[in-house]
Amino acid sequence: MTTKTNSPAELIERHDCPKCDAPAGSPCRTGKGKTAANYHTGRFALVPSLKAELSVKTPADRRPGKTWVALAAPVADADATPGAPIRIGYARCSTANQELQSQLDALARAQCTRVFSEKISTRVKTRPEFEAALTLAREIKSAAPQQPVILAVHEMKRLARNAAELMALGPDLQASGIQLEILSGPLQGVHDPHGPGAIVFAVMAVGAEVERDYIRDRTMEGLDAAASKGNYGGRPTVMDADKLAVARARREKGESVTDVAKALGVSRATLYRALSDAQ
Repeated sequence: MTTKTNSPAELIERHDCPKCDAPAGSPCRTGKGKTAANYHTGRFALVPSLKAELSVKTPADRRPGKTWVALAAPVADADATPGAPIRIGYARCSTANQELQSQLDALARAQCTRVFSEKISTRVKTRPEFEAALTLAREIKSAAPQQPVILAVHEMKRLARNAAELMALGPDLQASGIQLEILSGPLQGVHDPHGPGAIVFAVMAVGAEVERDYIRDRTMEGLDAAASKGNYGGRPTVMDADKLAVARARREKGESVTDVAKALGVSRATLYRALSDAQ
C-alpha cells in the first residue's frame, strides 16, 4: 500500500502555478529561470490547509536558487474535490482620517484568506490593492477552475467609484468565475455572477448611480441656500473694492505694478487679474 505524504511541497505541487506557469510536480520559478525560494501565493492558496499562510518556502531538495528544471508530474488524485471557498478580502476608505479597522475586522470574521486594503481618494482612477486582489482571485481560479473563489467586501460602495466601474466589474468577475460577497447592507450575501446573480450587479449599478446623484443634489442645495444668505464657497477675495480703487488711482499716477502690488500686500498676478476684470 502506498502512503500519501502531506508535506506542504507535495500538496502545493499537485497544482500548476498560475503565476510562473510551473507545471504540477515542479517547484515555482523566477523570471530569471531559477528555482524560486518560495512558492507563489496563488499556488499554495489552492491548498486548504495552507491558504492562510503568508509564504511557504521551497524545500532544499528542490534546489532553490539553482537553475530551474521541470520534474515529473504527480499522478492525478481521482478523489480530489474542491476545497472550501477561498475568500479574498478588500477594504478601502477615501481619506487618511477615515478608519479601516471596522472593515478589516468584518473581513477577518468572514475568514478571508488574504485581505488587501488601501486609503485612497475616489478621484484616483488606479487602485493598486484592489487590482492586486482581483489578480490573486483570477490566478487561483485559473489554476483550479473547480475551486470556489469569492471576492469579499464590507459594503457595496467599496467596490467602485461610480456606476460605470461597478457595471464593468460584473462582466469581469463573471468571465473569471469569481463570486462576490457583500458583508453588510441590503444586498448582503454571496452572489454568483452567473444566472440570477447577474441581476445583483445591475441593482448595485443603479444604487451607486442614485447615491451619487443624491449626494450631488444635496451639495447643490446647500450651496444655493448659503448663496441666498450671501455666503459663497471658495476662498475670500484678496482684492476688495477699496483696494481696487487705490490700485487704479496709483496706476494712473504712473506707479509700477510691482510697487502697487507690494503696497497693497497682493501678488502681481492678483493685481493684473483685478485690473483686467475691472476693465
